[in-house]
Amino acid sequence: MQQGLSRRSFLALAGATAAATGLAACASAGPGSSVPVDSATMWGLTGASQNYVDKSIAAWNKAHPDQAIKLDFFANDAFKTKIRTAVGAGQGPTFMWSWGGGILKSYVDAGQVLDLSSFLAQNPAVKDRYIPSVLSSGVIDAKTYALPNNNLQPIILYYNKEIFAKVGASPPATWDELMALVGTFKAQGIAPFALGGQSKWPNLMWIEYLLDRIGGPDVFRRIAAKSPGAWSDPAVLEALTRIQQLVDAGGFISGFSSITADSNADQALLFTGKAAMLLQGSWIYQTLKTGAPDFMKSGKLGFTTFPTVAGGAGDPKNIVGNPSNFWSVSATAPEKQRQAALAYLKDGLLTPADMDTTIADGGVPVLQGIDGKLAGSADKDFLTLVYGMATAAPNFQLSWDQALGPVQADALLANLDQIFLKSITPEQFVTTMNRTIAT
Repeated sequence: MQQGLSRRSFLALAGATAAATGLAACASAGPGSSVPVDSATMWGLTGASQNYVDKSIAAWNKAHPDQAIKLDFFANDAFKTKIRTAVGAGQGPTFMWSWGGGILKSYVDAGQVLDLSSFLAQNPAVKDRYIPSVLSSGVIDAKTYALPNNNLQPIILYYNKEIFAKVGASPPATWDELMALVGTFKAQGIAPFALGGQSKWPNLMWIEYLLDRIGGPDVFRRIAAKSPGAWSDPAVLEALTRIQQLVDAGGFISGFSSITADSNADQALLFTGKAAMLLQGSWIYQTLKTGAPDFMKSGKLGFTTFPTVAGGAGDPKNIVGNPSNFWSVSATAPEKQRQAALAYLKDGLLTPADMDTTIADGGVPVLQGIDGKLAGSADKDFLTLVYGMATAAPNFQLSWDQALGPVQADALLANLDQIFLKSITPEQFVTTMNRTIAT
């Protein structure tokens, strides 16, 4: 069954979103400030990839003034509102940033993005530079609508080595060890986990990993396929129950529902020693390098994979997160802008200079044959962990709010928030989410 929306439904949802929230103001980037007004437009995200994207577009504009690109950046949550509204109204940017999955499919179903299959057939070198499993995330119904544009982004369990050393603890390898550490850190007046609960999407990381560890990837595949009653799988109830047990035990810092991830407040709790651990994306390593340089240089940041769950059916090597972010090209943009976008995708995206910038910033480009580059990096321990996780994983599950269509994804974020706040039971969550399958 379709995960996306018809154009009519897409437009209706976009209008409702705009009416409810309005459009967030953007932050204009340097490269876009002096380009012609009719140039191709690009909306990127602030944070980990911003430096690389900024430099890439600046280099492109300098070398190709006749195909210049106007670049603007938005914070994660503001971007998701703005892009949905703009694309639904047929006023999206030339370059459309996405995570692939159900949201991309909704754009495809609404006729908003170009089919890039013939472009790749004419330019095989473009296709060959990508890790194949990552490239496949931009494929819908055997056609390519989006190309990876930055780095591998699995979810990592970060920890503060200094705090762990003080209590004589090791990072948890199992869920039981994780729960035992809650009491250990609470006794020292330290929050076991930081969490940006106000942003809601960080909550997903917990249920994504727990469901996979408990039930394996097929449980979510049935949910994404909209199989009737798919949310009723016992593994879903167990994952939700374990989350609420962690909340009851005081596993998350007090007031987590008012902490934002877009402002990096969850990261600050980790590097200032107020929280011992943080489950977050590999992208925060890059922002920690710029936002907490002394902490990073001290070697106090630890990182590992998510714990195993006793008796679980999932492979411990499975990971969740985002294979990459992606660029699509607007099907409604003027021809001149579309041609400029395709030229950039061919010759300006993920150049050797872009790769060097990404690695220096602490990211792993989604390119083949970069093992030697990573091994020579000052951040080789982290980068090789991420690369190894991504290449060895039997299953790399895309973040659920992107894998699902917009209606189900919105309901998921809202109801999972209520699970963390203990406002609803796992059974109520399941009942509500099963209803979204029919929409």
